[in-house]
Amino acid sequence: MNIKIRSVVKEDIKKITSLWGECGLSVPWNDPEKDFLRKLDHSPDMFLAGEVGGVIIASVMVAYDGHRGNVNYLAVLPEFQKHGIGKQLMQEVENRLTNLGCPKINLLIRNTNVDVVRFYEALGYKIDPVVCVGKRLIPDD
Repeated sequence: MNIKIRSVVKEDIKKITSLWGECGLSVPWNDPEKDFLRKLDHSPDMFLAGEVGGVIIASVMVAYDGHRGNVNYLAVLPEFQKHGIGKQLMQEVENRLTNLGCPKINLLIRNTNVDVVRFYEALGYKIDPVVCVGKRLIPDD
């Protein structure tokens, strides 16, 4: 199944945040609407939506800081999963980052999300021997 990949616009906020909820990406400590708006303020051309027949069925946030690329909020509606859509989005992400000279992509995946780990491993990603450390600077509540 082929999808149309385009940049996200502000008017997509409800559709995208609903998509994230349906895919189980929303968590109590992150406000999805704030995450959406924050990304639109920073390299919105790297915030992508996947459409079929004009309907948003997938999304991904991409960042590049000159050293590493990062991917967040890769989501595909459950009824469209396992049809190659996530793979198409990641190919687009990899192409865009490669064109920017990005040497490596880092991903954060919840350790309980075994299916997603397998998805990325099938695309050639490897688990790095690192520890993810974070500190919230601005609470979303």
